[in-house]
Amino acid sequence: MLEALNTAQGVTLLLLGVAAFALEVYALVDALRHRPQAYAAAGKLSKTWWVAILGVAAAVGFVTISRVLGLGIIGVVAAGVYLADVRPALRSVSGGRGGGTHSGPYGPW
Repeated sequence: MLEALNTAQGVTLLLLGVAAFALEVYALVDALRHRPQAYAAAGKLSKTWWVAILGVAAAVGFVTISRVLGLGIIGVVAAGVYLADVRPALRSVSGGRGGGTHSGPYGPW
């Protein structure tokens, strides 16, 4: 019984680690897609800094994929900050969704 519980916990942690790594890679790829000028226009750190931060986050996420609850949390936090704060600001100045370029008679779509 204890072994089955231990295995279930291990599988759950592994799945969390894979999800965290996927989130970090997604944030890194998104950061690479935007032009450097967009970061300055949004009032955020430069593209170089964000790509470096998210690159390190993805590397840490890869190394700690089986033990995400330790050092791996740092990468998740970095990706979360980018996705929650920087990405919306970049999209608003770049004309992405919510940026006002797709506007209909009743607002953005």
